[in-house]
Amino acid sequence: MDRNRAVLYLRLSKEDADKISKGDDSASIKNQRLLLTDYALVHDYKIVHVYSDDDESGLYDNRPGFEKMMVDAKLNQFDIIIAKTQSRFSRNMEHIEKYLHHDLPNLGIRFIGVVDGVDTDNDDNKKSRQINGLVNEWYCEDLSKNIRSSFQAKMRDGQFLGSSCPYGYRKDPKNHNHLVIDEYAARVVKRIYKLYLSGYGKAKIGSILSSEGILIPTLYKREVLGENYHNSKALDTTKTWSYQTIHTILNNETYLGHLIQNKVNTLSYKDKKKRKLPKEKWIIVRNTHEPIIEAELFDMVQQLQKTRTRSVAAIEKNGIFSGLIYCEDCKHMMSRKYARRGDKGFIGYICRTYKTQGKRFCDSHSINIEDLEEAVLLSIKTEAKKILKKDDIDELKSVKHYNESKNSYEIQFENIQQRIEKTEKFKRKTYHNFMEDLISKQEYITYISQFDQEIKELQEQERVMGDKADLQQEINVQYDKWMEDFKDYINVNLLTRDMVLELIDKIEVGKDSSITIYYKFENPYAI
Repeated sequence: MDRNRAVLYLRLSKEDADKISKGDDSASIKNQRLLLTDYALVHDYKIVHVYSDDDESGLYDNRPGFEKMMVDAKLNQFDIIIAKTQSRFSRNMEHIEKYLHHDLPNLGIRFIGVVDGVDTDNDDNKKSRQINGLVNEWYCEDLSKNIRSSFQAKMRDGQFLGSSCPYGYRKDPKNHNHLVIDEYAARVVKRIYKLYLSGYGKAKIGSILSSEGILIPTLYKREVLGENYHNSKALDTTKTWSYQTIHTILNNETYLGHLIQNKVNTLSYKDKKKRKLPKEKWIIVRNTHEPIIEAELFDMVQQLQKTRTRSVAAIEKNGIFSGLIYCEDCKHMMSRKYARRGDKGFIGYICRTYKTQGKRFCDSHSINIEDLEEAVLLSIKTEAKKILKKDDIDELKSVKHYNESKNSYEIQFENIQQRIEKTEKFKRKTYHNFMEDLISKQEYITYISQFDQEIKELQEQERVMGDKADLQQEINVQYDKWMEDFKDYINVNLLTRDMVLELIDKIEVGKDSSITIYYKFENPYAI
């Protein structure tokens, strides 16, 4: 059977868009399609699909069109990939090696670059492909350095480069690199400072704003300003002002009229992950826009925060569960609860949303620290005792179950492979029968189609068996990890912070003070 099923891969990046705007449209999606279609027709390739990525960098392989193409490649949907150049396919040397020189050849798929003459069926140009890969990657590295240098120069010039302005400001319609005051939001910012200096805590200020129906910054930007804004740290259900939002506003020097930028950057030109930079690397330019808060007022708030932080720190005692206690309903982290009489010490936890916003937003989930410690310690010991009482039995069950599953999968694999080989043999025999005029062309096409469909179904069964085998292996590893984590806590009588951090991912508290413990590892064979 002819292997001439071809797909076209088109990609347009930001730098291409800049070229097109200057009159060079050779890299446009439309012209790429025309070029590749013409090439396929001339070489008698059958185009079965076209994959396209618009405004996507060639450095990454998580492009939507690219990802779909690679999934279809594994499903044997085509035989050839045609792109304008190798750089359209990828500008990342690691991906060139992975896909062009490993994955695609193993799948029996050929890659052709029309303009640069790349052809993976031609072993003689492998070195030139690798050299092209390095050149393309160097191009991206130089481009990244130039862009970063250009951005930093603009930052030092006092130009605002953020995609979204700090709450209280908006972009100047005449100059999008300049901030102007948003009168409504600025009044809210001023009120927050005033309330804090009047003695209100950050959580209480959030409660006041929420009760008055004032939109939080995320919703205000989306619903009022019409921005396509997303806060990755906010939950979809978050509609109330939080302690952290108030804290951020009270410490943002942008409200003094200064621009503070270059606080984060990416790890490298090939990695989208961001890291925080030390303060000495921040780019701070003073007096770039109109201030919302006077310097004297801002300094008073900073001093007051230091005073309150010291007084709160003096009464903090039990931090075993810090950062692990959540409300079962609103899913927000719970706040500490203190006694109203006596020494007013720490006595437990209460839902932060209920405490700061009231019962309209969540119920009163609370738990005393003594009850929490007792329940968690009992749960840990219960998990550990499962190992003490059924150690050998459980382990034998685990090994037996795994080995039985493994043998079952191996048998099924062998049966599937034998059926595939048998079907391939029938295909070859059918071809010989056709060549010797023992069957008609229509019969040949029908038989081959049936054989191809059967092979496809068998390959899918083989994939499913592989997934099941991998899952069983993962369960076996989880079992070993569970055994390792809990075996040291069989006779434990004292709960410690290290113990809690090692074993527990989070704890949720219900309305009736019941708790649900989410362990980092649990016995996967437990009923």
